[in-house]
Amino acid sequence: MQLREALGTSAREVPPSSALRAWLLRPAGAVPVAVLAVVLLARAAHVAVVSAQGGMDNAFVVHAGQVWLDGGAPYADRRFLYLPSAVLFAAGQAVLPAPVLRVSAPVLCVGLVTGGWWCALRLFRVPARSRFAVLGLLGLVLCWAPVGHLMELGNWTAVGVLALPGALLLADRGRWSAAGAVLGLSVAVKPLLAPVLVLLLLARRWRAAAWMVALPLALSAGTALIMPDPSGFVTRTLPFLLRGGDALMRPFDCSLPAVLPRLGVPPLLAEGLALAAAAAGVVCAGRRWRRGDPGPARLAETAAMLMLASYLVSRPAYEHYLVVVVPLLAAGALRAGAAARSPWFWAALVPQAPGFAFPHLDASTRRAFKDAVTLCGLALVLALRCARTSPRRSAGPAPDLPRAPAR
Repeated sequence: MQLREALGTSAREVPPSSALRAWLLRPAGAVPVAVLAVVLLARAAHVAVVSAQGGMDNAFVVHAGQVWLDGGAPYADRRFLYLPSAVLFAAGQAVLPAPVLRVSAPVLCVGLVTGGWWCALRLFRVPARSRFAVLGLLGLVLCWAPVGHLMELGNWTAVGVLALPGALLLADRGRWSAAGAVLGLSVAVKPLLAPVLVLLLLARRWRAAAWMVALPLALSAGTALIMPDPSGFVTRTLPFLLRGGDALMRPFDCSLPAVLPRLGVPPLLAEGLALAAAAAGVVCAGRRWRRGDPGPARLAETAAMLMLASYLVSRPAYEHYLVVVVPLLAAGALRAGAAARSPWFWAALVPQAPGFAFPHLDASTRRAFKDAVTLCGLALVLALRCARTSPRRSAGPAPDLPRAPAR
């Protein structure tokens, strides 16, 4: 009788949340891993079948690379929105045979997203073969539309999906200069992660910040010397971006300067509100960093807040940009006090569920309103989390990797 009572008391003392976390951290079986592999391969195969150049967005950069190889000016096409350094990477794709490009581009995109999820898991000390790792990625691919859209478009945002958690993982291990180099290479491909420079400045990692700035500048300067009309980036591309693109791009832009005027807000007021919201996001990111509590959440939440703040004001901002931020935050869901533990975090993602439908917003040209709700919801949830002055004590799974000394 005493033994039964002791066992019963012990069982009651185990919180359900702890039991669930322990179950999620156990190794996944062969079946979930096989299902995930089939889903990822099916995504890549679908893009390879429907697109000859790995997705609509990838086709723009491949075309620009081919124009440069033929002696033309890549910036003659206003939709080539990248730095001159990106022409080198575009040309690398353009020289591939069409059948190889058709298969390799979507496979690489899927691989970048998978690699980004793996780096985010390692940042939070979550085993890569755990049930949480396998089921988490499966849920993101099947249940959250922006991941599928990113893979179908073949957009170079996928580089940032890997580069941001990869750089934060290096920084968490004390390798800040390597983190700056990774961020710099990502900016050279696509300048999406430029706001993370603020994180390096907050951390006073001047050498890392120098690497992040110097790499894209050096590659762009070198490419500009062998490119016809490199000034087209300043004379055509930047004004094109500041005007919000063209009729093809504007309906899908979910930034506040694009969405608010469609709701009747005067453009100048919309831009002012967007700048104020972005500035508030940067302030919240600074508060989160200065809080100084140990652990990877400090890096992840500060970087994610800076990225979301930039999406609020930058033009254009598309819903697949959120794939840079959401998996990074979701990977920390097993830690107490994490932003992903808030039900409001997941509520903000609901408009992007594949089966979500709302009256008058089903048309693709009105999808930006749902995208803006998700963007603003995530930014608000994370801003409140970052602005807290006395967070609850954080707990989580024991680290399984040694921490390197900061240098």
